[in-house]
Amino acid sequence: MNREKLKKLRNHEVKTSEFRIQDMFAIGMIFVVTGIAIAYGLNAQEDVRGDLTAGTDAHTAIGHSINGTKKLAEKQPLIATIVVAAIVIGVLVTYFVVKGR
Repeated sequence: MNREKLKKLRNHEVKTSEFRIQDMFAIGMIFVVTGIAIAYGLNAQEDVRGDLTAGTDAHTAIGHSINGTKKLAEKQPLIATIVVAAIVIGVLVTYFVVKGR
């Protein structure tokens, strides 16, 4: 690399997102809407599977799709816990860094 490119890389500002406690309501609503969408999706998939002939490739494929969607729904509480913990830790770290100045 030449020197100009290195200089541009050094001066490049990293853009970060900031989360606050107030953002948790919106994030919670995202998880509620996602849960509702998954439930309706599973309902639609079950209806489609009921209309298909058992033993066909389409019936097998929709069965795999339903199983995958169920696994996603099962993991949603874990994902929500991790997201909330990350936000709370980030808020606490930011608070102590600002307080320490």
